[in-house]
Amino acid sequence: MTINKQKWVIKIGSALLTNDGKGLDTDAISSWVEQIVKLKKQDIEVILVSSGAIAEGIKRLGWDSRPDDIHKLQAAAAVGQMGLVQTYESLFAQHDIHTAQVLLTHDNLAIAEQSDNVSATLNSLLELSTVPIVNENDTVATDEIKFGDNDTLAALVANLVNATQLVILTDQGGVYDADPRKNISAQLIKKINVNDDKLTKVAGRSGGSLGSGGMYTKVLAAKTAAKTNTDTIVVSGRQIDILTRLGSGEHVGTLIHC
Repeated sequence: MTINKQKWVIKIGSALLTNDGKGLDTDAISSWVEQIVKLKKQDIEVILVSSGAIAEGIKRLGWDSRPDDIHKLQAAAAVGQMGLVQTYESLFAQHDIHTAQVLLTHDNLAIAEQSDNVSATLNSLLELSTVPIVNENDTVATDEIKFGDNDTLAALVANLVNATQLVILTDQGGVYDADPRKNISAQLIKKINVNDDKLTKVAGRSGGSLGSGGMYTKVLAAKTAAKTNTDTIVVSGRQIDILTRLGSGEHVGTLIHC
């Protein structure tokens, strides 16, 4: 009897990965890795979409702030990507799991032949029981750092592999009916349909200083993921055992359903 495996795309934002810009948070990454290992034992295949390269590069280069110049951002990404991949590879290796680096540009996903190749490669990597680590190829994407802190990228990857679920780990508890950083009365929206007009209205457009995406890009990502009937969960990555809890069916954060 064939077991139909779930297929999750998990996106982790820059603020989480770099502890708000202090350099890669190895302890936090190690915890997520251990939880992904548990998910795999539950027959949940995982593609990890990881931000953090630019923020890590900025830290390694000793810069005080994120530059505006696109080429400096690309240079920071190239430097930071080295540390990011080394960290994932070493941590997953402790569990005898191989990782694979997949760097993508918008063109890779917009051109049918290229997107078909990306889809086939990702599915082949999953069949080989690896964990693909996906990031935007910032050194090639010259128009802008396009994907909004990888939220859109994660959704497009979810489309490519017909993911069961897109999980966006962020530094907020989920999507709120007001900005919780400015309004202490803001209430968490636990469940909402992707086509509910309220969803777009409550999503602010601004992000943090390190990431380029706020809740607005996460809502857009959920709408994109829904094109292949993929539900999206937006949740705080700082909650203990968050991925394990989601894997056990616990409702945490905001479920944006089709």
